[in-house]
Amino acid sequence: MPKISATLLVLLLLTSCSNYAQLTYLTELPKKIKENSGMTILDKNTVWFIEDHGNPDEIYQVDLNGTLLKALKVKNAKNKDWEDLTKDTENNIYIGDFGNNDNKRKNLTIYKIPDPSSEKSETKAADKITFEYPGQKDFPPSKAEMNFDAEAFFHHDNALYIITKNRTEPFTGIASIYKVPATPGAYKAEFIGEFSTCKDDGHCRVTAADISPDNSTVALLGYGQIWLFTNFEWDDFSKGDIETIDLGISTQLESLNFLDDNTLLLSDEKNGEKGGNLYSFKISK
Repeated sequence: MPKISATLLVLLLLTSCSNYAQLTYLTELPKKIKENSGMTILDKNTVWFIEDHGNPDEIYQVDLNGTLLKALKVKNAKNKDWEDLTKDTENNIYIGDFGNNDNKRKNLTIYKIPDPSSEKSETKAADKITFEYPGQKDFPPSKAEMNFDAEAFFHHDNALYIITKNRTEPFTGIASIYKVPATPGAYKAEFIGEFSTCKDDGHCRVTAADISPDNSTVALLGYGQIWLFTNFEWDDFSKGDIETIDLGISTQLESLNFLDDNTLLLSDEKNGEKGGNLYSFKISK
């Protein structure tokens, strides 16, 4: 076997480490949020993040260079399993505490906090939206019915649209859509519809969601795939046109948000030497 020079080896390693396929690498995220699970954007220069189960009850503001600008403790809240962030038109932030891997939780909660951008203290108080799924009778249900986990939601017209992360065995690839009011209170979620992602459980579970600023496109994220929905009518956006995009990357992509109508920001959890980054992706309309 011919010898490989040290210089060539370094170049090969750098090329391998920087292979982000269709994604454009922007920056490495702070180590403090290596288990980021959701993000939202209140301005075009910074991103707010949360982490999932086992991490502090905090939200984090990071600029597009990867600098941690602010950490706020959320009062009246507990991080059982925070899985996604979204915002409304007044920049209120919603924290989706609805991670439910085992499909047995009865305390599914969404925390609502006012715009944290101007907060000068280190804490922010939250109001609670609690909900239950109308079709769940057993906690947990049978393996064939385990479709009551969620890691994705977005806000539209004073409502929150929750998309489930399918955990059925055998895996069916069906994602369900539910709706709850974006107002503090206790609710039974309204079932809106469902659609099929694909049959590969390694890539086809929905991990994040967002809607474009012009409300024309809903984007859902999986481990290496994006689903774009257009030309739909409310409430069931899945009845519109759907485009599946293979990102060509298999890291633990957990967060997605529209920077503008044609640009998505994405991030993944840190897993060994992979992930822990912020990316961008251009979509065509």
